[in-house]
Amino acid sequence: MVPPQPTGQVAAQDLVLVAQHQQLGILGQVGPGQHRQQAEQTPEQAVGKRQQHPEMVPATPLIPQQTPAHDTRPSSERDRVIHLAFDASDFGQAVARETLAIETFGAALEGTGKALVIASGTPAADGRAATEEDPANTDGPLGSGPLGDRARNAQTVLGLAAKGVRSAVVRLPRSVHAQRNRYGLISGLIATARRTGVSGYVADGSQRWPAVHRLDAARLFRLTLEQTEPGTVAHAVADEGIPLCVIAEVIGRQLGLPARAVAADHFGLMGALVGTDQPASSALTRQRFGWQPVHPGLLEDLEAGHYPN
Repeated sequence: MVPPQPTGQVAAQDLVLVAQHQQLGILGQVGPGQHRQQAEQTPEQAVGKRQQHPEMVPATPLIPQQTPAHDTRPSSERDRVIHLAFDASDFGQAVARETLAIETFGAALEGTGKALVIASGTPAADGRAATEEDPANTDGPLGSGPLGDRARNAQTVLGLAAKGVRSAVVRLPRSVHAQRNRYGLISGLIATARRTGVSGYVADGSQRWPAVHRLDAARLFRLTLEQTEPGTVAHAVADEGIPLCVIAEVIGRQLGLPARAVAADHFGLMGALVGTDQPASSALTRQRFGWQPVHPGLLEDLEAGHYPN
């Protein structure tokens, strides 16, 4: 099997995993954990680390960075695709790129019966933990602007099920974490605390934040890729909802800063999200896929105090 040649710029961690009977396009933040899952779990002579196996090749960008033209050839050649390439440091631009990626994937995979799995976020449900059956937030504070656009992207992917694509959305919580690595949106709280000298929370800090360890999330992506039915929604949630004030107190203790209530605008563009109660459940996902989180929870990772700059 001759690996496809890269057509644009790709980060070093963005790899394609080639197994005996399949090619899996894997891109993005959860990618390294996902690569490990495929190496450990795929039965058909799955390959391991890139330096040990020449079969691990640089990923072909499904949308070339240098041109606005769509390049559907690489995605159409893959049997299954996971799209994880979402850089939240520029959320609006990331959503725009995701929209283009989904259009490209959908056009390439339509009518093939092949799998397309993307990452999205868990929604907010009024006064309770959101489930896999709750729709994405396309109205209200979380449904406007880029947040709403990303929710609509997820709906578009689910709609591809009617066009012959085995599509699925794995909803990630606010924090996808691992020691000595990024903590999802909580990295923003850590950065704000360092910048302002206060580990803050909004109002009484009772807003609940769901979380999952990156390796647990990676395992769910693998299971979803292998087992999903068209139009499936899965929740990669280990901690259903940790109060923001508890998170702020741990961050403050580790950084040697006070933890106290602040105005929502203390967090800048994250203010509306920080002040929203957004717990999420993964009960249906655990039942459907037999998925059980086994890695450390968010507070355990935060208590370790290894916060990258």
